[in-house]
Amino acid sequence: MSEVRLSKLMSEMGLCSRREADRLIETGQVFVDGVAITQLGTRISPDSEITLSTAARQKSDRLMTIILNKPPGYVSGQAERGYPDAVSLITRSNLYGPKDGQLPRLGSLNVAGRLDIDSSGLLVLTQDGRVARQLIGPNSKIKKSYRVKVHGHITPNCLEQLRFGLELDGRTLRQATVKQAGEDGLLFELIEGRKRQIRRMCQAVGLD
Repeated sequence: MSEVRLSKLMSEMGLCSRREADRLIETGQVFVDGVAITQLGTRISPDSEITLSTAARQKSDRLMTIILNKPPGYVSGQAERGYPDAVSLITRSNLYGPKDGQLPRLGSLNVAGRLDIDSSGLLVLTQDGRVARQLIGPNSKIKKSYRVKVHGHITPNCLEQLRFGLELDGRTLRQATVKQAGEDGLLFELIEGRKRQIRRMCQAVGLD
C-alpha cells in the first residue's frame, strides 16, 4: 500500500485541516504508532495509528458533530457543477430546538461518509477525527445501510456476486449484506465505503 502525506491523511480522517495538521506536527503534538512526528511532509502508511497530544485532544473535546438529512441535489463535500453543498443546509431555521440561538461554528467540518448528489439520507459532518475514524476509518466495523432502486433483472447470481464476488480498482471488496426489496429494490449493508461503491457494484452485475 502506497504511503501518503501525514497531513493529508489527518485531513481525510477529519482530525483537522491540513494547515492545522502541519501546525500540530511542527509542535510535536502528532504521534504515528506512538512515535512523535515533527517533520513536515512525512509520509506514512494509511493503516498507521495516528494519535494527538493531550492538549490537542482536549481541544478536540470542544469539536462539533452534526447529523443532517441530506436531500437529493446537494453534494456532500464542496459545491461543484452548480450544485450547492450540504453544509449550506445548516441554517438557524433548520436547527433542532429553539431557533433564536447562535448558529454553531461550522469551520473545518468534514464529511464522514459521502452520499452522491442524487442520493438522500443521513450525512455525518464532524470536526472530530475520532468520530470520523469510527465511521469510515480502515478498521471501522460500523455498518452503513442503503436502499437503492435499480433497473435490470435481479437474479440470485446477481445477489451472490454483490455479496461476495466483486473487485473495485483491483481490490477485493469486503463482504456485504445485500437483500432484494421488491422487484426493483436492493438493501445494502456495507462496512467499507469507496467512491460511488454501490453504483459501481450494481453496474458490475448488469444493474443500473
